[in-house]
This record gives sequence, C-alpha cells and structure tokens, in this order.
Amino acid sequence: MSTPYRVMTVCTGNICRSPMAEVVLRSRFEDAGLGDRVVVDSTGISNEEHGNPIDRRARAVLAAHGYPVPHRTAQQVRAVDLPARDLVLAMTSVHARALRRLAADPRVAGRVVMYRSFDPAAPHVDDETSEHLLDVDDPWYGGPQDFETCLDVVEAAAGAIVEHVREELDRRETGTA
Repeated sequence: MSTPYRVMTVCTGNICRSPMAEVVLRSRFEDAGLGDRVVVDSTGISNEEHGNPIDRRARAVLAAHGYPVPHRTAQQVRAVDLPARDLVLAMTSVHARALRRLAADPRVAGRVVMYRSFDPAAPHVDDETSEHLLDVDDPWYGGPQDFETCLDVVEAAAGAIVEHVREELDRRETGTA
C-alpha cells in the first residue's frame, strides 16, 4: 500500500469540534471505501485540555447519531505534526492563522484550509481576511443543542472533504499531484 493520505482537524482544546470532525470524517472515509487509504486525527491549538477525553456532550451527540466514539485524549498540535499532514482543517480563522504561523514553510501552510470551506452552503470566501465567515462555533459554552448544531455543520462539509481527498488520491496514482 502507498503512503496514506493524512488529514488533521484542529480546534482550540481538541475536546469538542475537532474530535467530532475526526470521528465523522473517519466514518465517511470508511463508508466511501477509503478507510485503508486515509488517516484522520485531530489536535488543538491550546494545551489547556491536553490529556482530557472528548467532552461528554460531544461524545453523547456523536453516539446518539450512531458514530463510534473512540477513547482518546486531547493533543496539542506541534510544528512537527504539520509537514506529515496532507490536509489540515481548521475550525476557525484564528486556528487557521495560528496553524499557518506554526507551519512556517509556505508549502505546509498552504495545506491549512478552513473546514467549512468544503460546505456547499457556506459563504464563499475569497481570501484569508474573510475566513471568519467560515468559523465553526464552539459548542463548549452552550448546551446539547449547540453540540447538535456543531455536528450538523461538521456533517455538512464532510462529503465534499471526502470527494476532495478522493481526487487528491487519484492525482497521486496518476502522477498528476
């Protein structure tokens, strides 16, 4: 097998949005027959939650929607993590800016994309100055409905992310990457 395509989702503490996106994407890649060719993980910009499990409310909404929820702990993204990823999906423009600074190398920074930019119903954004329009709101401060809304937003972009990665894998195989 060739080198897997590596996707990382990133939020603030890695206990709500990014692990929810990780779980959803992993499931969607499996459903698309790409589970053995794509590796999905998640991290957070902050180390505040490092070592903590997925938020109980995020776990509950994922489980209620039939997603298998892994036992995992929050990790902070490090500069050495970024070159090993083919696609880095930021949950907010603040995360995207921090990731691009952390990447340092412009080619690696170019792999940082707003998660919601794949949602066909999301606003079209022409440049980084308006990326905030694609922010995925943090459900941590809210109640169960905020976690449901977050899952809806994550799911809305997941199909297009899978198609994007499928196209990237096809380009790799044909040598046009």
